[in-house]
Amino acid sequence: MSRICIIYPESSTPQTGMGGRHHYLARELVRLGHDVTVVAARWHHLLRDGVDTDALPAEEVVEGYRFVRIDVPKYAHAHDRRRVLAWLVFAAKLPALRRRLAAAPDVVLYSSPHPVGYPGAERLARACGARLVFEVRDIWPLTLIEIGGYSPRHPFIRFLQWIEDRAYARADRVVSNLEGAVEHMVARGMDRDKFTWVSSGIALDEVAAPAPLSPEVAAQIPADGLRIVYTGTLGTANALDTLIEAAALLRDLPDVHILLVGQGRARADLEARRDALGLTNVRFIGPVPKPQVQSVLAACDVCYIGWLKSPLYRWGIAANKVPDYLFSGRPIIHGFSGGNDPVGKFDAGLTVPAEDPEALANAIRRIHAMPETERRRMGENGRRAALAHYDYAQLARRLEEVLTG
Repeated sequence: MSRICIIYPESSTPQTGMGGRHHYLARELVRLGHDVTVVAARWHHLLRDGVDTDALPAEEVVEGYRFVRIDVPKYAHAHDRRRVLAWLVFAAKLPALRRRLAAAPDVVLYSSPHPVGYPGAERLARACGARLVFEVRDIWPLTLIEIGGYSPRHPFIRFLQWIEDRAYARADRVVSNLEGAVEHMVARGMDRDKFTWVSSGIALDEVAAPAPLSPEVAAQIPADGLRIVYTGTLGTANALDTLIEAAALLRDLPDVHILLVGQGRARADLEARRDALGLTNVRFIGPVPKPQVQSVLAACDVCYIGWLKSPLYRWGIAANKVPDYLFSGRPIIHGFSGGNDPVGKFDAGLTVPAEDPEALANAIRRIHAMPETERRRMGENGRRAALAHYDYAQLARRLEEVLTG
């Protein structure tokens, strides 16, 4: 048995947020016989609306692992500059975490998206004589440079770059859910042998027995026709404006329905664009609880996921919805111009260039005209891939080798 400390500032439990990657990995590591603690900020923007963070316990046990919260300043939203202050406070408090842990950890894993907390995690690990693992789920500061438009010479970007390079040099092991990220890391000076790919995944016990849809949501899904669904955050990075533009090219197919299930800062702009184009084939449905996602997908015919046309994605993608979509058994239309494309790899749907409404509309026409047997074949390919490669129980065993090897 090893004592494992997983530090991710924006982690949550299923009761307070999505739960997500570290909840499932921690749960599975406990089942493998390890003592696991997950450390997160008490408040962050990924928590569910309405959660009273002040009333949350400093520590609690969740499905066998310990969940520890660190107090940080609150901020308004993901793009609020005070979010950086929360990062810095969280990082500063990590070395003192040793006093809150029941026993010194054998291994400390620090997970980005942002690497600001890594130096604090490094100090904690060294003080405890623990193995140190750095997990990269978004490549920062590269994401801020190539997507956010920041200059590499910006002082904060240089600070983040110093942290990233330090982590690659000093961490005992490095993991990522981006399959191709190793090439970027090696270019930044990392020893290739440190790297292990541990993808995003699915919890089979949840996706195999999804919760039924509420009557309000079920009533908004058309009973027939070709129902194309997107589930998740309605944000600019998801290329949903491309989907709206493609819908405008499909007016001659009245039985094609495009459903956007979720919430996000881009929703108002997307609805305004739909209305400006006079589209009747696009519906916005609010967010549904994660246990209902598979029920939404089962009520539709095709899944959509899109990305911006950015060189950042040359290292691959790791959206949580990809394993969910694959497991659904529905073909996927993928607007993507990067590397390591899972849809193409598993022949689980159609991939078209990112941010290309005409190509996307043509892919929808192909799916619309496709025999049901061919749609079913692609969907079954995706389901097999999900079971073979994205089960969190299997992924936890791969991570266990990194943490304890």
